[in-house]
Amino acid sequence: MDIRKLAARACAALAVVLALGLPGAPRAEVSTDPLPMPLAAPPVATVLEIRGAIGPATARYVVQGLKHARQNHAQLAVLELDTPGGLDSSMREIVQAILASEVPVVGYVTPAGARAASAGTYILYASHVAAMAPATNLGAATPVAIGGEPPSPAVAAPAPAAGKGTPAAQPAPPGTALERKVVNDAAAYITALAELRGRNAAWAESAVRGGVSLSATAALREHVIDLIAADPTELAAQLDGREVQLATGAVRLATSQLRFARERPDWRTQLLAVITNPTVAYGLLMIGIWGLLLEGYNPGAVLPGVAGSICLLVALFAFQILSVNYAGLALVVLGTGMIIAEFFYPTYGSLGVGGLVAFVVGSLILFDSDVPGLRIGRLLIAALATVGAVVIAGIVYFATRSLKAPVVTGARGMLGEHAEVVGREGSDYRVRYGGELWQARSSAPLTPGQRARIVRVEGLTLWVEPR
Repeated sequence: MDIRKLAARACAALAVVLALGLPGAPRAEVSTDPLPMPLAAPPVATVLEIRGAIGPATARYVVQGLKHARQNHAQLAVLELDTPGGLDSSMREIVQAILASEVPVVGYVTPAGARAASAGTYILYASHVAAMAPATNLGAATPVAIGGEPPSPAVAAPAPAAGKGTPAAQPAPPGTALERKVVNDAAAYITALAELRGRNAAWAESAVRGGVSLSATAALREHVIDLIAADPTELAAQLDGREVQLATGAVRLATSQLRFARERPDWRTQLLAVITNPTVAYGLLMIGIWGLLLEGYNPGAVLPGVAGSICLLVALFAFQILSVNYAGLALVVLGTGMIIAEFFYPTYGSLGVGGLVAFVVGSLILFDSDVPGLRIGRLLIAALATVGAVVIAGIVYFATRSLKAPVVTGARGMLGEHAEVVGREGSDYRVRYGGELWQARSSAPLTPGQRARIVRVEGLTLWVEPR
């Protein structure tokens, strides 16, 4: 049989088997199940840490963090607070950013043992949700005046009435006009925040006027905060389903699957935090002043002038941002100048001691803040004052010693010295002194080669006598 015919018959038989679907024949199956959809990413909460004193760097960090939270479509932003307070200008900048935020902001005082004192209380009141961890506290929001002394309190710490919350504050004897203005402004500010968030406005006012504080449990009972959570997981569980009011409208939180993402400050914020540290800014000021002085006394040295100029400009930038008492700055500069003037105009310590006193007083009042972290280190001031005192003592010592030392220059330095008679010219003599020939006179006869002692100097004439 022809091979071609056999192949054709085999192919025909295979086609029949496939068509009839006989057992053992392969069968193609097409799945009608839908393709699996990608899982939705869990909601994210941006976590920002406010630790230590609140300053310009903290304000920039929080403002930038809230912007990034909105850009990254975060479910909410959590401000972890542990602060003793800070600058009023920085606090208000943070509060304004919270009020304008399109992302719900949760103020959370954590970990256990943390506090939200002074400026931290305002930030907590401004937050859409106020939360605290157990064993934390808030309050003591009284503004601090120049020199670290608080204004005269206008409200005593009130005791809550049973079942009626905190009673209204009763005014006490007022302080000065400036103190009243500062306290009233701060009280009105925190009261407005409390009314906006529906929290205890009476206690908020007493925290400003009386400087009172509350623990986490008492704060929840007094309706100062919204909840107590031991950790972020518990915080997310309690926030789930809660409705918050934003500037754009009401938002219901869905935080059951919330994932927390911490945002760290960028290098600009870190650099700003360093140079706006009062101790660092003060040190830069000192380096700048002394660098420029060294360049002035040693023209062409270059390095002191360059370093001094840079440090002085950076210090002035920091002073522009910080709360600086310009009277204190003037005293620091004046005191440094008076100490330096002691080198050139020895006044036996008068200029130096006055400059040292001005320097120390100016350093102590340079910054209008009593918040820890926003003051110049007392050890640094003491060290610089000690160095200044040692320099002044050295100047006085050498000046006093020079008075007792014999004069070795000028006409007075020639008295008592010996000269050699060279010859005679009429009634005058010629003598050699210091390698030079001088005209001399004497009441006693002298011979050439004889040594004589100088007893008086009149212009270019020496009066001598036999030795």
